Parts: sequence; structure tokens; C-alpha cells
Amino acid sequence: MSAAPDTELRLVLPRRSVRQHLVDIWRYRELWLQLVRKELHVRYQKSVLGFAWSMANPLFLLVVYSIVFGILGQSFTWFGIWLLAGILIWNFFATSLSTGTQAITANGYLVGKVNFPREVLPLASVGAAFVHLMLSSLLMVAVLLVTRFSVDWSFIWMIIPAVITLVVLASAFAILLSATNVYARDTTHLLELLLLAWFWLTPIIYPFELVTEKLENGGHWAYWHLLNPMAPILMAVQRGVYAKASVTMGDGSTKRLLPDLSQWWYLRNIGIVFVVACVFLVFAIKVFDKAEANFAEVM
Repeated sequence: MSAAPDTELRLVLPRRSVRQHLVDIWRYRELWLQLVRKELHVRYQKSVLGFAWSMANPLFLLVVYSIVFGILGQSFTWFGIWLLAGILIWNFFATSLSTGTQAITANGYLVGKVNFPREVLPLASVGAAFVHLMLSSLLMVAVLLVTRFSVDWSFIWMIIPAVITLVVLASAFAILLSATNVYARDTTHLLELLLLAWFWLTPIIYPFELVTEKLENGGHWAYWHLLNPMAPILMAVQRGVYAKASVTMGDGSTKRLLPDLSQWWYLRNIGIVFVVACVFLVFAIKVFDKAEANFAEVM
């Protein structure tokens, strides 16, 4: 018996568990690698400098902020190294979210025609941003070698768990926002504003302890900004690279930059963010699973 002409037929995709999503992503890891290469190739095709632009962006920001904060009298010894450590981490996070948000809509021709786990698309954006982070890190290494700056070897190992946590957090946001952007295209514009506000609320170009000093009369409330998940990640990287929790200013006064506490205090904060990021990733995958059934139809 044939369906009536005016009957709407809709294909409903089966729901998958979070575990199944992760298994499918692993199975299509070769596709993920190809998409990462494609995104890097498209971004730099016909570019004279090519991947050198990965270093040009943080270098430009480093020069601008150093000049501005120097004029304002807010810089300190080796301010450029402190600043570069934060900029590299933030650029990865912001780029992952910006490109990941548009990953599904920008690849609509694949979503409607090819069968594969759609999460691979925003994760490819995170992967491409990670390649940029690694290339940009070469700039940091070069600066440290040229200036003969001594890092803190007892703290520098914390960069590894900090970056792992950062990747998980960025992946969760990219997956969630990519699904949201399919249904609400204003997501991209709203994200630009949120990232701008988030940047200034994160201790990147100003020390963490500067905020703490303003709020120290509030007791434990002085550390309220640790609720910002990017703060513990950045602080661990800054502590490992910059090697100092405080510096001596030109007038002989001491300026606190970071809490002068043990590695385990920093690691504890990273661990909390990692657990939160994992929970958020599970939530993002569940939202994505519910939303992806109508991707092709909405686009």
C-alpha cells in the first residue's frame, strides 16, 4: 500500500551512546587526519609565507601589547616571555572554537552525502589549531634560546597535562557549538563577543595575583576567578615557562605574578578542570547526537 502523496517521509537516524560516538571517531581517525591536512592546505594555499603565519600572529600581538603596557608602566622583567606563553595558549583555544563552530555548516556538502561521524569535522578544526600551536611553540623555544632565559624545570612538566586538558576543553566546546550553529547561525557572531570578553577576564596580559590583590579582603573570594577554566591552564603554563612567581620592579618593590605554591596546587587545579572538561565533552556529544539527525534537512 503506497503512502499518500502529501505524506512527509523523514529518515530518523538511530541514537548512539557516547561510547559509540568515541569508537566511531577512533575508527575514522584517518579521515580526521585528512580533514586536518585539508584545512591547513586551504588556509595557506597560494600564501607566500605559508605556515610562517602561525608565528606571525603571536609575534605581532607580542610586540603590540609589549609597547602598550610599556607605555602604561605595567610591564616587568621579561614581560614578553610571560605574555607569549599566554598568547599561544589562548590563540589555540580561540581558533579551535571559532573554526570548530563553523565546521558543520562549512562542510554541508559532506554532511548530506557521505556517511561518517560528523564530530570529526569540528575535531579536525581543533586538530588544525593544535598544529598551529606546535608551530607557534617553536617561536617560544627560539625566544628562550636567544635570550638564554632559564625556565623552571621543576614546574615545566605541568605544561603537558595543561595542554591535554586544554585540548579536551576545546574539543567539547567545538562539538557543542558546531551543532548549535547549524540551527542558530548567530552563534558565530555571539561567540566573537564572548571570546573577546573571555580574553580580558583571563589572566593573560595581566598577572593572576593582580586580581587576587584587589579581592584579598574577601578571603577565599579572592580566588573566585579560578572558576574560569582557562585560568588554571594558563597559570600552569606561565609558571613553568616564566619560572618565577614574583618579580622585582625597577623601584625595588616586589610584584606578585602567581601564587608561590607547590606544583601540586597547580596540578590539582588542572585536574579539576580536566574532570569538568570530560563531563562537558560527554554533554556536548549527547547534544550533538540529538541534533545531528536533522543536520542535512536544516542546512
